[in-house]
Amino acid sequence: MKNALRELREAQGWSQGELATRLDVSRQTVNAIETGKYDPSLPLAFRIARLFGQPIEAIFDPES
Repeated sequence: MKNALRELREAQGWSQGELATRLDVSRQTVNAIETGKYDPSLPLAFRIARLFGQPIEAIFDPES
């Protein structure tokens, strides 16, 4: 699934490790989501959306 996670993370100046810590997941999970190799669970998608103050639809594009 295409997503804007990398752009949002970089805009905050966070490394993948820093974002992983904030989301309570591994850095590898953040990398896999950013590269489209892994679709987050719904609870994780909500945590990501809350962290960035964005609706889920603004971050994740299910059509791609």
